[in-house]
Amino acid sequence: MERLRIATRKSPLALWQSEHVAAALRACHPGLEVELVPLSTRGDEVLDRSLAAIGGKGLFLKELEIAMQAGAADCAVHSLKDVPMELEPGFMMPAILARADHADGFVSNTYEGIDTLPHGARVGTSSLRRQAQLRARRPDLELRDLRGNVNTRLAKLDAGDYDAIVLACAGLQRLGLESRIRARLDAPDWLPAPAQGAIAIECRQDAPQLQALFAPLDDAPTRRCVEAERAMNRALHGSCHVPVAAFAWLDGERLRLDGLVGSATDGRAVRAGGESAPAEGEALGARVAAMLLEGGAGAFLPG
Repeated sequence: MERLRIATRKSPLALWQSEHVAAALRACHPGLEVELVPLSTRGDEVLDRSLAAIGGKGLFLKELEIAMQAGAADCAVHSLKDVPMELEPGFMMPAILARADHADGFVSNTYEGIDTLPHGARVGTSSLRRQAQLRARRPDLELRDLRGNVNTRLAKLDAGDYDAIVLACAGLQRLGLESRIRARLDAPDWLPAPAQGAIAIECRQDAPQLQALFAPLDDAPTRRCVEAERAMNRALHGSCHVPVAAFAWLDGERLRLDGLVGSATDGRAVRAGGESAPAEGEALGARVAAMLLEGGAGAFLPG
């Protein structure tokens, strides 16, 4: 293959991630021509409602998958945390790149961290997972929805609409905005979204030549960790409708996983954790999900 077309969302962060993949591919395959195919998705276009209200994270993928099916693109690049637990039939993820910073970042122009916010401070986030953990830590806060790309969210903070907002550290770092992070919200006290910080490549299952092209970019330690996190989320039928958090890490010869299911309404939460051999991440995720359900997490899950 001499030319590869990458379908991508149009946001600055999505374009950065796709160009990052393109550069890695050019380095692995000298002479390969890589072209970005920027597309607008419904998830990017509808910003006046939460993701849960308009159909979930899959809205960030649909148009990109249509482009691949139509032959207008060869692959797509995603933030893995935005990829549904089950891909549409006919698609696969041949490569998951080495994970960047997994943590959330507390961003404020005035305050140093969650605990220094004044009573009733306005904090922006549309993530139910973030809302649940904020409620648990500071039930007095006024939580307000916040949608849009990273620069849009920062502009709303700078305009005075919020006292603080919570964003993924990886996104801020990739856009050269790391200085905006006042505090990292990190495990074990604060858990990220499953697969946060990881970039995934998606392509059609019937394209073995493409799969071989992407193989050098796959990072085995990252894949083992995010597969455990996503397996836990899958077993809980997790989506943007559910406040689910998970973080897995390799500790020597063991894979460890912490999980949380909470309530974005009152901050109640159930936590569980476990460990396994690194190759048994999917089973570990399912086991931690079962522990969460045994602990009462079903009360926070729809249906």
